[in-house]
Amino acid sequence: MVLARRDLLGAAQTGTGKTAGFTLPLLQLLSAKAAADPNARRPVRALILTPTRELAAQVRDSVRAYGKHLPLRSTVIFGGVNFNPQAAELRRGVDIVVATPGRLLDHVQQKTLDLRHVEILILDEADRMLDMGFIPDIRRILALLPRERQNLLFSATFPDEIRKLAGSFMRNPATIEVARRNTPAELVAQVAHPVDQGRKRELLAHLVKSNDWRQVLVFTRTKHGANRLAQQLEQNGIEADAIHGNKSQPARTRTLKRFKDNELRVLVATDIAARGLDIESLPHVVNFDLPHVAEDYVHRIGRTGRAGASGEAVSLVSAEERALMAAIERLMNRPVQSRVVPGFEPNHANHAHAPNPQGHRPHPPRQPQRHAPRGQPGRRPAPAGRRDGKKQAPALFSGRRGPG
Repeated sequence: MVLARRDLLGAAQTGTGKTAGFTLPLLQLLSAKAAADPNARRPVRALILTPTRELAAQVRDSVRAYGKHLPLRSTVIFGGVNFNPQAAELRRGVDIVVATPGRLLDHVQQKTLDLRHVEILILDEADRMLDMGFIPDIRRILALLPRERQNLLFSATFPDEIRKLAGSFMRNPATIEVARRNTPAELVAQVAHPVDQGRKRELLAHLVKSNDWRQVLVFTRTKHGANRLAQQLEQNGIEADAIHGNKSQPARTRTLKRFKDNELRVLVATDIAARGLDIESLPHVVNFDLPHVAEDYVHRIGRTGRAGASGEAVSLVSAEERALMAAIERLMNRPVQSRVVPGFEPNHANHAHAPNPQGHRPHPPRQPQRHAPRGQPGRRPAPAGRRDGKKQAPALFSGRRGPG
C-alpha cells in the first residue's frame, strides 16, 4: 500500500513492528529519487511526527539502521535539549526529519526548517498525540505542508477521535488492522493481585525480591508518585530510578541506558515518558497504579511480549481500583486472572466485591465514558497536554504543548 503511494491507516498491537512497517517502504520510495550529489543541500522530503522524545529517538535509530547503506540523511528534533545543534544539522540538509510537534513548530517559527517540499507525512502513535493535546499543533503543521503528499497514520489503538482527524486530511486511505482494536499481545501473561492501597509498595518489593526479577518496568499515574516509589524501593535495597517529563532529556537518556544495561532492577515511569520505549526482551511490567483510561493499559503491557518474546504484566489492584480493572477487562473482552499473594491479603471490608480467583466480578459497573466527570474511571484526568492535572504553561508557538 505504501509503495503504491496510497494514504494509509495502520493499526497493530504494540511491539509487532509498526516502525519497520512504515520505515522500510519510506526508505525505498525516497531512495528512488535520492540526491545525486551526497554533499548537496537537500530539502526535507519526509516528516515523521511522534508524541514523545523517547519514541522520536527510537524511530530515528530505526531509520538510520535500516537505511545505513542508502544515500539519505535523517535527523531527530525534540525539546529538552539545545536548539542550536538541531538547527545546524537542519541547515546542512536532511531528507527525513523525525520530530515531536512542539520543537518542530519552534524550528518553523525560527525559520530553521522548511516543510514546503515534504512528500510523505507519517503520524506515529496518533492516539497518544490525542491524549497529550497535540491535535491543535498537528493541524498547524498540516497547514504548512504541500497539499499533494502521501499521508500515513499509525497507531496501536484507533479511538473514534483519531479516525475523525484522519478523515480531515487523508485521501481515501486504506485501512490495515493487524489485530482487533485494543487487544494486548497474546504472549503477555496477565495477573492482578488484590491488595490494600497502603501495602502496594511493600508487595512490589516482595515480588521483585522473592521472584528475583531483574528488569521491571513499573507504571505510576503521577511524576511525584514515580519519584517517591523509586526512592522507597532504593531504601529497600532494590536498585531503582524514575523517568518522567519533569526530568531533563539527558537525565532520562542516562536512566534508560542504565535500565537497558541491567544496572537498574526497576524503572518507574509515567505513561507519557514510557510511550515508545523499546526494551529488548523486557520480562516484567507492573501496574502500580491502574490507568484511568482503559486503552492505556494495553499500551503499558505492550512494553513486554514484543517481537515474539513472552512477558508478564502484573497489576496491583486496590479496592478503589476495582471499577478501573472492570473497564480494562471489558475493553479487552477477556478477564484478568486475580490471585491474592499470601501475606498480603486485602482488608475484606474494602475488597468485598473484589475479583474472585477466576477474574470475574459480580455486576460490573457500566463502561465509563471517556469524558466522565473528573476523578471517575474512564476519563483522562488532566487537561490536554498534561497528565498531572496542572495547566499547561504557554509555549513559544502554541498554548498546548506536551513534553516534546
